[in-house]
Amino acid sequence: MLLGIDHIVIAVRDLEEAAQDYREVGFTVVPGGKHPVGTYNGLISLADGSYIELISFYRDNPEHRWWRALQRGGGLVDFCMQTDDLVGDTAKLRNAGVNIDDPVPWSRARPDGYQLKWLLSLAREPHRGVAPFLIQDETPRSERVPQRFDHQNAARGIGTITVAVDDLPNVAGWYKSVLGYDGAAVRREELNAAGLRFTIGPHTFEFVKPVTDNSPLTDWMKAHGPSPFSTTLRTSSNRLGPLDKTLTHGAALSFE
Repeated sequence: MLLGIDHIVIAVRDLEEAAQDYREVGFTVVPGGKHPVGTYNGLISLADGSYIELISFYRDNPEHRWWRALQRGGGLVDFCMQTDDLVGDTAKLRNAGVNIDDPVPWSRARPDGYQLKWLLSLAREPHRGVAPFLIQDETPRSERVPQRFDHQNAARGIGTITVAVDDLPNVAGWYKSVLGYDGAAVRREELNAAGLRFTIGPHTFEFVKPVTDNSPLTDWMKAHGPSPFSTTLRTSSNRLGPLDKTLTHGAALSFE
């Protein structure tokens, strides 16, 4: 069963600069280490069990799933979901029509040398970023996710991920098949968009399509394709509203 967001992925060109900018916004950023596929990351853990991954490349890898997205400007590019049945949920997504791989092993070496290991089922193009990728830890999850939840901005969790789509009936069918229920209708007037809302664990997902040509989602999908558009973050402070996209390196994040 899908349990909720494991993490959201924000692709950045300069990891050290991005980590410093996110610290300026009030997040505690912990160096994550290196993946053997040419990426390295910084992690922002949240008290609801999810986290934000800032990821960049320490060597070129045009075959990597986020390389092209970074060349298009980066920012919010993907999301990963926790599951208590990786094989079963992978099969459910595939049977629903999602282009998703079988689980494969991945790893990361933390700066202290600890070797983290997990399994991933990766949604592939053209479904990357609209369908999730799935994760199952082999080493303890508490070792993969830094146990640091102290943020000056009082961020405590992920609220809603808004995903821009161009084929709403197809996407709605995926999630209905996997979750067992119809999504709730949603209208986003500020985006000139409409779609469906699903709740998975503590997190909300909105899959929305432009209803007019002047929707911000229209230009977004021309540049990035169907993909995550924005994310709200829950905070216990009274500082609400959008964060400076210069400091978030193109990711549309806001506090609610």
